[in-house]
Amino acid sequence: MIKKTVSNVHEALEGVKDKMTFMLGGFGLCGIPENAIAELVSLEVKDITCISNNAGVDDFGLGLLLQKHQVKKMISSYVGENDEFERQMLSGELDVELTPQGTLAEKCRAAQSGFPAFYTPAGYGTEVAEGKETREFNGKMYVLEEAYKADFSFVKAWKGDEAGNLIFKGTARNFNPVMCGAAKITVAEVEELVPAGALNPNEIHVPGIFVQRIFQGKDYEKRIEQRTVRTKN
Repeated sequence: MIKKTVSNVHEALEGVKDKMTFMLGGFGLCGIPENAIAELVSLEVKDITCISNNAGVDDFGLGLLLQKHQVKKMISSYVGENDEFERQMLSGELDVELTPQGTLAEKCRAAQSGFPAFYTPAGYGTEVAEGKETREFNGKMYVLEEAYKADFSFVKAWKGDEAGNLIFKGTARNFNPVMCGAAKITVAEVEELVPAGALNPNEIHVPGIFVQRIFQGKDYEKRIEQRTVRTKN
């Protein structure tokens, strides 16, 4: 059995360079690879392209990379709660490619499955379809979307084993599973790393074949973007 465990985040991100394309799991701040993002900030890589559902908030998540102007292009489905993301987009400092959320997920899944492209009705007749091939199937128009091409995919899981098998918890599952195996190298950080064979096979969401490196993460903040609590009577 191939042991994919690396000792820390520094070793996990070996080979990361300027001008690379990265996939980053999570939805908002839920299930984001906090350790990998912090290391990217520390490495000061620049002119990178990030593929992620959105860009977190100003002072956390991908917002940390945006603050230091390390991101050249952002591919996401919406701006979200990040004011700096919005400012850089409107000023022209940041190249932004907004993609329908389902299409973004499917472009990741296509890369994971080895499909070069697929047809979707989402975006037909809008700016999303400009410059892309369209085709009619059964009386309905579709847009040809190409799979993403990325150098690294950074994901966060709840539990993982030394063979790279992963289990996600609740809504932290989001974009993480479809990004596993969708890049040349997939790096998984987990809250709990266990020996191979310790996980129940029926509970595994992503098999280890899709993961090249895995490490035990630490110091997770797990921030909540909008905390809503019930007022006491």
